[in-house]
This record gives sequence, C-alpha cells and structure tokens, in this order.
Amino acid sequence: MQPTRRGVLLTSVALMAFGLPGMADEVFDIEWKDLMPEGEATGPSGVVEHDGAAAISQPASTGVRTDWNGQTVRLSGFVIPMEYDGTAVKTFMLVPYVGACIHVPPPPANQLVLVTTDRPYESGGLFEPVTVTGMFGAASNSTQLAEVGYALSADRIVPYE
Repeated sequence: MQPTRRGVLLTSVALMAFGLPGMADEVFDIEWKDLMPEGEATGPSGVVEHDGAAAISQPASTGVRTDWNGQTVRLSGFVIPMEYDGTAVKTFMLVPYVGACIHVPPPPANQLVLVTTDRPYESGGLFEPVTVTGMFGAASNSTQLAEVGYALSADRIVPYE
C-alpha cells in the first residue's frame, strides 16, 4: 500500500515538531549503520547479488534510533520512487542497496527511509544513487513494499558523487 497523504503529512509535521531553533544550521552526515540500534550488525550495502526471485518477507526490525530526531542529516542511498509529480519523484523510499524491496527481501524497517519533498526530484530511474539532506526522524510507515522505520523531509536531493 502507498503511504497515505495523511500519513506523509503527519510524518512531516512530526519531523518539524522535533526541530529546535538554531539547530537547523548543523548537518549531520549519517550512514546506514548509524540507523541500527547499538550493537546490531548491518546488512548488505551497495549492490546485492540476487537470482531474480520475487521478494520474500521482510526481517523483523529490532527498533530504531532517535539520536537524529528533528536534526538535519545527509544520507546517501538508492531511490525507489513511490509518488510522482509529472515525471519528477515527490515521495520515494531511500534504501541502502540496489534491489532492496524489489528483487530481494526488503531490509528491516530500521534500514528504510521514506523521503518526501516539496521540490520534486527528476530521478534518473529506479535505484538511482542519491544523497538526501533534510529533517530526519524515526517514524513508522507502512508501504506496499515494506514497513519503514524513518522519514526524511528533503530540502536537497542530489545525485550521489
């Protein structure tokens, strides 16, 4: 199921509520391992080999981290478009490796980020590598592909370099 407009709106409002005046100038560079609870090993990253089999069940998430709730973060990953505005992507799932949620089992919810933006991004296609900067927070969402543990309201989306 697609994220509902109400759910995306509530997530965006919640992210704004966590923000603190004067904190928006600092940008935290985070990696996928930073989204895992302390002591938990991360899964694959980059390109994952698969045999083309349909996705199977998503592993259970062991929880999310709230260290960056309301903070501006920068995180790189791969785009799975979910909602378009013309040809530009307005809502997408940011995933840590190619094939996540489509050709291989989705990662746990604490390795998936639902990204929304007011300035739609002209994506180069499915699984384009990007770097996203914006307000971040733990926010449970359910999509037709997987359960998602985080949300990011993007101020800036650029191709990964």
